[in-house]
Amino acid sequence: VQLQASGGGLVQAGASLRLSCVVLSGRTFNNYAMGWFRQAPGKEREFVAAVNWKGSSTYYSDSVRGRFTISRDNTKNTVYLQMNVLKPEDTAVYYCAADSYGVTTKQTAGDPDEYDYWGQGTLVTVSS
Repeated sequence: VQLQASGGGLVQAGASLRLSCVVLSGRTFNNYAMGWFRQAPGKEREFVAAVNWKGSSTYYSDSVRGRFTISRDNTKNTVYLQMNVLKPEDTAVYYCAADSYGVTTKQTAGDPDEYDYWGQGTLVTVSS
């Protein structure tokens, strides 16, 4: 299974970006729950957001809730992360991940061990 993330870039604080992650192969896309994680320089990887297989349930970290929105288009094998009101502390490499189980919960969404496949990451840099 290949996940390809894109959409990162350099923006100023307060700006918006939309990340995309397309699943290029493997099982039918709507069998996967999808998540976004990020890793800032010198820090551990952290959970950002997740969505279940049909898009009916979403989960967010406290640091992004209200600013970021995760969504998916199962017809395009793609999951999105709309990021608004970006802050310098959002600077990180963002990774998308796929969970073969498909059903993610509040307890499991943020656990990277729940995810079976990872994309290569896309860099987001927010300047102050």
